[in-house]
Amino acid sequence: MTQEPIALPMAPLTLDGSSALHQMFRVKWDEWLDTDKQTRDHIAAEARNWLEEQGAAPAGSQSAAFAMLGHKGDLMLVHFRDDFPGLLAAQRAWEGLRLARYLEIKTSYLSVVELGLYESTRKLYEELGGRALAPGTPEWDAAAAGIIDRQRKAMAVRLNPEIPASRYLCFYPMDKKRGEAKNWYSLPFADRQRMMHEHGMIGRKYAGIVKQVISGSIGFDDWEWGVDLFADSPLPFKQLIYEMRFDEASADYALFGPFYIGMRLRGQGLDQWLGGDTAVAMAQE
Repeated sequence: MTQEPIALPMAPLTLDGSSALHQMFRVKWDEWLDTDKQTRDHIAAEARNWLEEQGAAPAGSQSAAFAMLGHKGDLMLVHFRDDFPGLLAAQRAWEGLRLARYLEIKTSYLSVVELGLYESTRKLYEELGGRALAPGTPEWDAAAAGIIDRQRKAMAVRLNPEIPASRYLCFYPMDKKRGEAKNWYSLPFADRQRMMHEHGMIGRKYAGIVKQVISGSIGFDDWEWGVDLFADSPLPFKQLIYEMRFDEASADYALFGPFYIGMRLRGQGLDQWLGGDTAVAMAQE
């Protein structure tokens, strides 16, 4: 007797990695420039030393600073940590620096690095179904846990990423539509899997040019995912996102939040940027 194919779940499996916090600040420039230069130099050096120490931490536990372009803020901090307590510690440590007295938080974003496993979920269900295991049974759970653990080990670098040394960062949050006319979450699993595969194939064309980190924020923040794109030029951000707008997953089902663009501040670059010498600050790259 032919065995009936096992029903796929509505939600794909996911792997969760480092916790992520993005903070966008406005500098209180009048107060900062009214402070004497010697004090400003000491304050900037303290912040620079903290950032250099955090930037040299192991992958998945780093912090970095970016000078923002546009009206949405002046300074963006990106923190990756092992867990939420680690993020809180990083947040409090930054708030304890004297520079923080000259900063006004404008917005922030909380998420967890996430790998969606559409294709792996399908393979797992087909493999375990072929072994006559039923979802929800102890045998299924044990077999699935072993497969997922192997996936986690294989994907460790992506789950606990380093903050790339790239010069530019583009960060934005996004949702999948769940309205009356278009609802991503009511589509069959196979349709979503196909669209995400096509979506991912576009991203692969930019491998080596754009480094992408996807983080999940359902239940943590106002959008469903956060996207970090790192590159040495800003133009690939425009090219990649524009091309992706034409695939079905984005054209029909994606909603995008605000975009934040920043340039990496490393070493003496933070000091120069705070001193108003932007050209020298960017040359530190």
